[in-house]
Amino acid sequence: MLPLLRCVPRGLGTAVAGLPTVAPHPPVRPFGLLCVRAGSERRPGLLQPPGPCGCGCGCGALHTEGDKAFVEFLTDEIKEEKKIQKHKSLPKISGGWELEVNGTEAKLVWKVAGEKITVTFNINNSIPPTFDGEEEPSQGQKVEEQEPELTSTPNFVVEVSKSDGKKALVLDCHYPEDEIGQEEEAESDIFSIEEVSFQATGDSEWKDTNYTLNTDSLDWALYDHLMDFLVDRGVDNTFADELVELSTALEHQEYIAFLEDLQSFVKSQ
Repeated sequence: MLPLLRCVPRGLGTAVAGLPTVAPHPPVRPFGLLCVRAGSERRPGLLQPPGPCGCGCGCGALHTEGDKAFVEFLTDEIKEEKKIQKHKSLPKISGGWELEVNGTEAKLVWKVAGEKITVTFNINNSIPPTFDGEEEPSQGQKVEEQEPELTSTPNFVVEVSKSDGKKALVLDCHYPEDEIGQEEEAESDIFSIEEVSFQATGDSEWKDTNYTLNTDSLDWALYDHLMDFLVDRGVDNTFADELVELSTALEHQEYIAFLEDLQSFVKSQ
């Protein structure tokens, strides 16, 4: 992974500590100044119909030196990302979980003793920003050695339904930031329940008209029983750890695919 591309949060437009500030673009000329003076030689520009591209391929598309440099950068970036890719295929979750993947969304299904447990998550925006508290690399130290490993910790929804029931118990779970990587407290839960609701079986959307219980002010005994309910159905700390590994592998896979699509898009222009 090339460090400068993914250490900076995507979409960040201002300078980040340790990185040079990008100079602002010069102001755009008024439209009237783009006209050609009388008697001067007319040269083709962006306001003229595109002619054969400068690279000599004759395709008539817009090819610039910037595009060429962009493609070369993406080629190197893809090679680096593939080099550090831990999983060539997605890792499996222990137990009888079956995995279904649809783009950035993944679904884990387990059927046991007349119940169907479904866990759904999406890897979009699942990597926390890592720019806070970053230090400048010391002399002689490679940037890659200081770059923290990117980990995907998505929110996930657990849906438990009975084979003969019309309602499903739905629990919205997340990974608290202060619990990530805290291995010394083996007894603590690495995920928590945020909301609980009953939804009609098979509904893909969470309906706001159904009563939703927020756990912020919930009685601790009831909350513990809900957590035990999940543990009895295979959603425990081991599952949560393996889900992070699966989500991280899926996010990296999708990131590489995005770079390849971007490279192909720039090439084809």
